[in-house]
Amino acid sequence: MNSKGIIHVIDDEPIIRDVLAQLLTSEGYEVEISASGEEALEKFPSQSFDVILLDLLMPGMDGIEVLRRIKKVDPLAAVIIITAYGSVESAISAMKIGALDYVQKPFKHDDLLLAIEKAVERKRLQDENIRLKDELRQRYGFANIIGKSQAMKSVFELVKAAAPTRSTILLQGESGTGKELVARAIHMNSNRVEAPFITVNSGSLPPDLLESHLFGHVKGAFTGAVALKKGLFEAADTGTIFFDEVSSISLETQAKLLRVMQEKEFMRLGGIQTIKVDVRILAATNADIEELIAQKLFRKDLFYRLNVIKIEIPPLRQRKEDIPQLVKHFVEIYARENRKEIEGVSEDVFEILDAHDWPGNVRELENLVERAIVLSRSKVITRASLPPFLLREGAVDDGTLIASEESLDLRDRTQAFQKKIILAALKKTKGVQNKAAKLLGVKPTTLNEMIKRLRIDTSGFPT
Repeated sequence: MNSKGIIHVIDDEPIIRDVLAQLLTSEGYEVEISASGEEALEKFPSQSFDVILLDLLMPGMDGIEVLRRIKKVDPLAAVIIITAYGSVESAISAMKIGALDYVQKPFKHDDLLLAIEKAVERKRLQDENIRLKDELRQRYGFANIIGKSQAMKSVFELVKAAAPTRSTILLQGESGTGKELVARAIHMNSNRVEAPFITVNSGSLPPDLLESHLFGHVKGAFTGAVALKKGLFEAADTGTIFFDEVSSISLETQAKLLRVMQEKEFMRLGGIQTIKVDVRILAATNADIEELIAQKLFRKDLFYRLNVIKIEIPPLRQRKEDIPQLVKHFVEIYARENRKEIEGVSEDVFEILDAHDWPGNVRELENLVERAIVLSRSKVITRASLPPFLLREGAVDDGTLIASEESLDLRDRTQAFQKKIILAALKKTKGVQNKAAKLLGVKPTTLNEMIKRLRIDTSGFPT
């Protein structure tokens, strides 16, 4: 039978030690015994315990001093105090130092077991939280901003310098370049790492709903507001808010966002109480904000507030020398997730990847690698695992195709093919871009950006 946990019993009375050892062992716990505070402290930090049962009244070093020293070694240690009747005040003092709970002698077995069970569960959740935070640090650390190109080295240097500061940062780049990954790396390497990181998908919500999400609302503020609701700014207090596609926020909401940035305060919708917050703001956009300012679609004063530090994330087509490193990174991730042994990628695959224009950027490459791993029947990813459109792009025959084409410009040829396949997808889905995006294996926002960049006329399709 698996152990329910390891309990360290620290008590100078042999009878109490024996009773606790028998009781806890019968309940499925492993038990470590110490007859004094001095003996117990010799076992720290080399041994790890789920719960410590600590008697307050012991000769020599008393329980309060033992508790102080345990907490100095392990601030997260789960300590339950055992105290004699009439020493409750001392037990309360111990809880102020960091004890989790206390039980009085003579204790009821059920009460003690319940206290231990709660402490073990709390310790388990605590350890899980630490593990998840460690995983987040690894996943969103600097090491995961992949690239050896000069463009990415510049990004890395800016991120490393800006992360520990309080400064607002604007991330500029096309969809799929990894703006949110960079934003998370900034947060994970700041002094706000223990506080929340909250992403706001600015373009996916209508203005009224976005404001309710950001600032919260009071009961009765609008139809359906049946109770008070806290907003994301309150939830992110002392942490970071990341505005994805900040350029899509309405002018009215921009004004309220500007006030929060200037005054560090806001009011809930329908409310009159001013709420103070300490939130670092990171923002991202794939649009030319200065052009939006000229069109009076974005506030100049808000832009200046956001643009304290600007980090340009280059598109993948401008840093193709990073493709092998990115592929290796994604192969490791998705081979592990899919429990497949993948040793690498064949050289001709890299030639095909290098020829592609990557309109969906790193996100498109990541999706392609995941697909290839799922479909691969060997330990090496070959062209057989690539989607057909990539193979058609890379196909060149014995010279007939080259001779028949007026232009050999790779970018023009690639864009022409992309335009053709997007139009085919739109035709098949009767102009419904969400369905077309799914058919093409890209996000709707990526498809929309490609339609704009390639200047595809969608007027002939129903809306």
